[in-house]
Amino acid sequence: MVGRYLWASAFLSVLTFFSVSAQNDSIQNGEGEIDFSQFAGEAEVSTENLKDGIKRFCTAKITGISPTKLISLGYDFQSGYSLEANENLPTSLIDKIQATHGLRLAANFPVISRNAITINLGLTYMESNYAIKNGGNNPLSYSLNQSALRSTGINLTVFKPINEKHFILINTSHDLNGDYRLNEWQNPKYIKHSVLGVFGWKKHDRRQFGIGVARTYRVGEVNYIPVILYNYTSRNGKWGIESFLPARFHYRRTFSSRSMLFAGFELEGNSYRLKNRDGVFTNNFSNLELRRSELRFRLVYERSIYKFLWISIQAGYRYNYKFNVDEGEFFRGFFGKQEFVMENKLTNPFYTNISLNLVSP
Repeated sequence: MVGRYLWASAFLSVLTFFSVSAQNDSIQNGEGEIDFSQFAGEAEVSTENLKDGIKRFCTAKITGISPTKLISLGYDFQSGYSLEANENLPTSLIDKIQATHGLRLAANFPVISRNAITINLGLTYMESNYAIKNGGNNPLSYSLNQSALRSTGINLTVFKPINEKHFILINTSHDLNGDYRLNEWQNPKYIKHSVLGVFGWKKHDRRQFGIGVARTYRVGEVNYIPVILYNYTSRNGKWGIESFLPARFHYRRTFSSRSMLFAGFELEGNSYRLKNRDGVFTNNFSNLELRRSELRFRLVYERSIYKFLWISIQAGYRYNYKFNVDEGEFFRGFFGKQEFVMENKLTNPFYTNISLNLVSP
């Protein structure tokens, strides 16, 4: 197990060097979309010298918000639950998944950091290993038992202030998702591309609001949805809201600058290509994709354990939204009536997640 991740450890060491030496904040997180909770630090107004004077710009920083994570190394664990797989047969096949667990890595660092524009690069790796009793009784559980679901991605975020009160955020992400193994990488032609654009207002240094649209896979398959950004810190600094709906919402309770508690939810999801190993789905299918999406209701506690090294502990309830199998990629939207290859149901377990994070100074 340790040998499998030696490449990740070396890679993170290099990224740590560049991230710390840059001494800048990042606004990226995993799953291929902007994590607006990464806006950190004291509010300020940037300026740029012009021939006819000084132009003033707003920044992405909000007073009192959670610290920026430059490097994150985490582990995710879900307790046991059941998978009911329906292959359009007279009876469904039920399997017991004893646990789902996996490593989560993320790194973020600035490429360009100027008063008039900031560009950040992010890299992510996530995996979900399924421990299935008796190896699985149906094609889907058999496939999940053979190899973990993995997502390896790169994302780019542009923060462009227009003036003191308005800004534009653009994010693109490119993720290779599937049940590939680390020694047999998936064909890059199956990369999933997501795009997000937000127009925002910064009323003052404790509040930020924005509206936009996203092409996203968080609902399990490609979809186009409106998005709302809202970050707020109270006057006394003891509580606040960090949200990017419909992807996430958190109420923040601040005990000190080194200790915070969050309560809320996050929508996680993506579309994963399934390799039809041993022809278990029959040879009629060559481009199967698992539409996976889940809501996580949770409490998160974050605390500094040594200078810029923070620990994050979260616990909550995982609610399954979608876990179906399609043939190929196409746009169904919320109202499409195309049939799935397999419509499946998952029961809902409790989960925990723990991570160590190098945060921005």
